[in-house]
Formats: sequence, structure tokens, C-alpha cells
Amino acid sequence: MNTKRIILGMVFLALASTSLQSCFVARKYQQPEIQVQDQYRNISTTDSATLASMPWDKLFADLHLNKLISEALNSNLDLLMAVDRVNAAEAYFKQGKMGYLPSAGLSANGGKYRGSDNSLSGSAAGGNGPNYENFQLNGNISWEADIWGKIRSNRRASQSAYLQSEASTRAVESALVANMASAYYQLLALDAQAEVARRTISNRKESLETMKSLKEAGRVTEAAVKQTEAQLYSTQILLLDLEQNVSLLENTISLLLGRTVGTVERGKLKDQQIDFELNTGFPVQLFSNRPDVMAAEFGLKNAFELTNVAKSNFYPSFSVNASLGLESIKFEDWFSASSIFNNVIGNLTQPLFNKRSIRTQYEIAKARQSEAKHNFKKVLLTASKEVSDALYSYKTEQERYEIRKQEVKALSDAVSYSEELLNNAYGNTTYLEVLTARSNALSSEINLINSKFKQLNSTVELYKALGGGWKK
Repeated sequence: MNTKRIILGMVFLALASTSLQSCFVARKYQQPEIQVQDQYRNISTTDSATLASMPWDKLFADLHLNKLISEALNSNLDLLMAVDRVNAAEAYFKQGKMGYLPSAGLSANGGKYRGSDNSLSGSAAGGNGPNYENFQLNGNISWEADIWGKIRSNRRASQSAYLQSEASTRAVESALVANMASAYYQLLALDAQAEVARRTISNRKESLETMKSLKEAGRVTEAAVKQTEAQLYSTQILLLDLEQNVSLLENTISLLLGRTVGTVERGKLKDQQIDFELNTGFPVQLFSNRPDVMAAEFGLKNAFELTNVAKSNFYPSFSVNASLGLESIKFEDWFSASSIFNNVIGNLTQPLFNKRSIRTQYEIAKARQSEAKHNFKKVLLTASKEVSDALYSYKTEQERYEIRKQEVKALSDAVSYSEELLNNAYGNTTYLEVLTARSNALSSEINLINSKFKQLNSTVELYKALGGGWKK
């Protein structure tokens, strides 16, 4: 009868504790108010279409590049480690979802016990210590009432941590796609520049022979021959530098692919075209397109819920512990009805003095929440800045590329005219003018290729800045 009263009392306390949830301490998360501009700088749009929605295999037409990106997404070590972090966060999330359930356990023990003759019980028995057997089978269960929302906040915190790790993985994936495309375009640019250097070396070898012939004819001095020879050597050094950079970049791409260093299959820079609209959408779309922005907000949610958990520690907690089992001092009576025992205990705990540890943890949680909020705002502002930077870079490089094409043509003509005048017996040009024209023409061709790379790279940066590269 007393046991029934105890059980009924515990049930009543549990129901009463549940009703106290109307005094719920934990606050509900609300996205902080962050002022977001209506338009990106340097562009005005009325369409929500954005480059970020385009899958990377549709954006990049080069089959070699698509093959490299696909391989990197399957074997890049940074991405694989990020996936492992997601798996770990998912395990914590699954644990957090079980916070409402009670804890249960089962134990069994048995043995023979011999007490000390000099113990209190042994002395009382005339120097004969207790000697007995005992066998026990015990099942126990404990449950804590979520009066102040502590368990719910913990569950939401673990969920936010899991979603943050997922978003961080998508950010790694987006960056990997962009890094691979950028490295690939740079490799094509180096190939094109090396090709220009090789062609220039061949031309300057011919020019050197021409200068030697002109010297023998008394048209130029030995200085002109040596200057032409020096130009040949400087171009050969340029080619060595370019070939070295090609090798180093192939090693970098191999690392992105998660494989040993080696040659990278690739196409030609001249075949790369930009034949798609650079749609940006609106800045507010960064909340759902940029994985690092999403990760930053999930980090803020996690810190917010952990602050709720820290605050709930100021309030009393209620838990119920119960056990049921069999106990006997004789093995043959262990499983009889007379060996059954049970107990139910309710605990109501209110922290009073704990060396300020609860308040310290709460203040730390609030500080981390404030830090997470500032980080969220910073990541969002950085994302908007990167979009604006990429847009401006693309427009600038597009104009610069068209101007450089005209510059290359003008300088190529200048080389042809000056060489023709030098070879003409009645010309009035000097070998220094020829050397200058050749040097400027080489630099101009190298710069034209570099402008082409920057134009392609700015589209990659825009794609990444808008949040592209992770959507299927």
C-alpha cells in the first residue's frame, strides 16, 4: 500500500512538473536584424535568377575541367575530412534527440562474502566475522523532467551543430569547385604563355642571325648583335620560369585531387568561352545560397540554445529514480517471489552555492552567443563584398582584354615596320628601336593571356561568391 502511494506521488509530481513548463525559461530563436542592401554595388537587377542555381557541370563546358572537378569531389582529402565531421555531428544530434527518454540499466551480481574478525560486526560476534552469500538482479530506471526546456534546448543545439557541419561541408565543396576551376584556367594560361615564349625564342634566333649578317654588311655594330643575343637569353629564362610554374601548378592540382603528383590532362585557353548570363539575383538570396552564411547562422543558433541551457541551470531540476529486482542470500531462493524488491525515489534539486560556476558558464555562453552573432554578420557582409568585387573585376578585365588585343596588334605591327626599316638600306630606324618593339610586343602578348585568365577567373569567383558549386 505504501509503495502504491509512493508511485502515485511520483506520478503526481511528474505531472505537476510538466505543467510548470508554462513558465518556460528558454527563449525561441529569432534571426537577428541585419541590414541587407537591395542591390549589389556595380549592378542593378530586377530578376531573382542567379548563377548560383546553375550546377557546375552546366557552367563549365570544358570536359577536361568537368572530369577533374568530379574526381576532386570524390577524393579530395579536405572534403572527405569534412564529411567525417558531419558524421560525428550527426551522432551527437541522434543522441540529443533521445534526451527526453529515461535511462535504464540492468545489473546482476552474486558471490560469497567473508568479513573481518576484527571488524565491528566481527567483534560483536565474538571474533567471528560475518560469512554469507548474496545474489542480486537489479533493473533501474531514471528520468528527468524537462521543466525549463533544458533538454529541448540541448536537442536544438545539437541539431544546429549538425546542420552547421553540413553547411560547412557544402562550403568546402563550393570552394573546391572554384579552386579547381581557377587552377585549371591558370594552367591553361601558363601553357599559352609558354607557347608564346617558345615562338618568340624561335623568332629571336632568326633575328640574331639577321643581326650578324647586318653587322658583317656594316649596317649595325657588335652592340646590336649582343643586345639581340641578350633578348634571346631573357626569353629562354622566361620560358624556364613558365615551365616551372606549370609543373608546380600541376602538383597543386594533384593535391586537390587527392593523388600523387603527375601530369594533368587539359585543353587550350583559346577554346574557353563565357556564353552564359552572369545573373546575380538579390543580396538577400545569400542567406540560402551561400553555405558559409548558412553555417554561420547555424553556429549562432547553436550558441543561442546553449545559452538557454546555461540559464536553465539556475532553476531547480526534478528527476525520478526507480529500481526493481531480486535479492537473496541463498541461490536456490534467488528467483522466488519473496526475493522481489523495488524502490521509487523523487529528487528535487535547487543549486544554492557552487563557487559561481553556474553564473560563469552562463556569462561565457552569452559571450559566445554575441561572438557568433558578430561572426554571422561579418560572413554575410563579406559574401556581399565578394560578389561586388567579382562583378567589378569581370567588367574591368573584359574591357582590359579588348584594349590589350588592340595593343598586341599595334605592337606587332611596330615590330614588323621597325625590322623592315632596319633591313632596308634606306631606312632610318635604329636597332634599339627594333629591340624595344620586340620586348614590348612579347610583354603585351603575355599580358593579353593574363587578362584572358583573369576574365575567366572572375566568373569563377562570382560563381563562388553567389554560393554556386554545391547544388546538384
